[in-house]
Amino acid sequence: MNTIRKITIASALCATLFSSVAISCSKDKDSPTGQGTTTVNHNNAVTKFMRVKGVDFAYRTWGKAGGIPLVLLPGTGGSMDDWDPAVTDGLAKQYQLIIFDNKGVAASTGTTPNTVQAMAEDAIDFIKAMNLEKVNIMGFSMGGFVAQRIVLINPALINKIILADSGPKGAIGLANLPNIIAGTAGLSPEESYLKFGFTDSQASIAAGRASYARVHLRTVDRDLALSDATSTAQFTAVLAWAQPNASALDEIKTIKKPVLIVHGDKDLPIAVANAHHMKNNLENSILLEFPDSGHAAFYQNHAVFLAKALAFLGQ
Repeated sequence: MNTIRKITIASALCATLFSSVAISCSKDKDSPTGQGTTTVNHNNAVTKFMRVKGVDFAYRTWGKAGGIPLVLLPGTGGSMDDWDPAVTDGLAKQYQLIIFDNKGVAASTGTTPNTVQAMAEDAIDFIKAMNLEKVNIMGFSMGGFVAQRIVLINPALINKIILADSGPKGAIGLANLPNIIAGTAGLSPEESYLKFGFTDSQASIAAGRASYARVHLRTVDRDLALSDATSTAQFTAVLAWAQPNASALDEIKTIKKPVLIVHGDKDLPIAVANAHHMKNNLENSILLEFPDSGHAAFYQNHAVFLAKALAFLGQ
């Protein structure tokens, strides 16, 4: 990455935490090939495709068979390879895990919509095409926005919800995202990952470096980088979500499903106040707040997060 360059919406998104592996955006859509192994985990799960309404959704699944599966929804700029294996493999010990690229993202075909509502509708189409009658969902950042819309659109489909460093419509601090991204100019991908996801403390930085290394352990069949068009569409959707909305908290009060809210107390793009607002307006919710933690709080504190998340899902 050049030390000095002009920041565009798409290239900036590729340099942030949300897309930890993208140094440059690519518009190539070559289909990856899977790698068969005996023990399936995050780093070797085969990429498969599900055709839904003319769109090929790329997905991977592994973990404990039986029970209600867990579907993960990534943050802005994220693909299947932007999840931290410490989290995904930890969750897969108790649940069948499904990660996927939503419409137009990375290896999936189609055009990425520029609204959270449409992203949620596409995710529902994918889940139903997998012949799943009920799922648990976990959304990180923008994925948490999508998760909220999914349960509001089709509550019968959802069992339980985990919202990791996310927020309601009009989330405090989110409108400042363009300025935060501009502040990453000249940083390496790892430095951007640390700036967005972690704090300035030595402990947090060490945890961030370890997380970044884990994210890059998969060397075969890695997902494609997001196209400029997809990055721009996602950025548009996030900034629309960030606009003040007087009815946002009243809307989430209608969510009756159990919700685990996970947040870092020093989250840069989505202030921790959002987690408290959601906790106060979701009648069936639990808040897990991590000290000295940023936007990737559940990566930094993955052992504690996994214990709490698995207990929550298993109740």
